[in-house]
Amino acid sequence: MPFGLFKKKKEVEEVSPEEEYIEITPEEVREERRIMVRVEKVTGDADVPRIQRYLREGYIVFLKIRDVRQRDISELKRIIERLKKTVLAINGDMVGVDEDFLVITPEYARVYRGAEEKERIKVG
Repeated sequence: MPFGLFKKKKEVEEVSPEEEYIEITPEEVREERRIMVRVEKVTGDADVPRIQRYLREGYIVFLKIRDVRQRDISELKRIIERLKKTVLAINGDMVGVDEDFLVITPEYARVYRGAEEKERIKVG
């Protein structure tokens, strides 16, 4: 046949109705990822390793700091510096909420900081 203008039709295989559908379980379709949030209270330097462990395990931590802030501001500064180092190491985020809480996140989460955050994202 010149130039292959006339081709034979391919034969179509017969498929039984049972073979038309494949059952997929939900686990196969989507891996479920739970975001774990912990509300913790810091009372001193001894609590920092526990909070660091939670961050490394992937928890978002709402940290109550009121007691330490009222008792000893220099101890609070030391605690925050230790936590900042951990946050930098895991590429996380940390922000103060009012004067009584810190929100600390692992790598997969960021804290929205309002309009200036939007502008920083556009520019950067």
